Amino acid sequence: MSEQTIAAPIDDEPQVRGFTRYQSFLIALLSFTQFTLILDFIIMSPLGAILMPSLNITAGQFGVAVSAYAFAAGISGILAAGFADRFDRKKLLLFFHVGFMLGTVLCALAQNFHVLLLGRIVTGLFGGVIGSVVLAIVTDLIPLQLRGRAMGVLQTAFAASQVLGVPAGLFLANHWNWHICFVAIVGLSIVAIAVVALFMEPV
Repeated sequence: MSEQTIAAPIDDEPQVRGFTRYQSFLIALLSFTQFTLILDFIIMSPLGAILMPSLNITAGQFGVAVSAYAFAAGISGILAAGFADRFDRKKLLLFFHVGFMLGTVLCALAQNFHVLLLGRIVTGLFGGVIGSVVLAIVTDLIPLQLRGRAMGVLQTAFAASQVLGVPAGLFLANHWNWHICFVAIVGLSIVAIAVVALFMEPV
């Protein structure tokens, strides 16, 4: 009976043990971007008790303003699916983040329900695509062996926005006014946009 040699399987992909310095910077930057995005989404509900008497709107109108973001984000996500892969992901991230920031500016300047509603729609249209662009960048630039770790770090933006963002937003609203909450998000967005534009490599 002839002897058969069983070869051990060869892993074609090199083993990667940790993030490079640029990958660590990129994950932190994308997490910060996610933080500003999620903070803008969840901050509306806690501000309801302040917004409704300030703008003289009903609970139904406030509910429409809150829901407008989600509906607009869903529509933009479907529409963007057909063309998003044709462009550099860095340019997509900058384009949609600038649009998100402009929508937040509208919310900060709102003096009536209609401007607030328009601001939430614009914010949702642009913000709804940012999350998918962020995840696409991670899958493009992070090796498969480290992708789960990178996704886990990104998910901390959700918890951070709730643990840190909402109390900070309510503090600003109670000590100044609710407009300052959106102004603060605009400031954070400007920082994120500037860092992406200056230091992130094309994807």
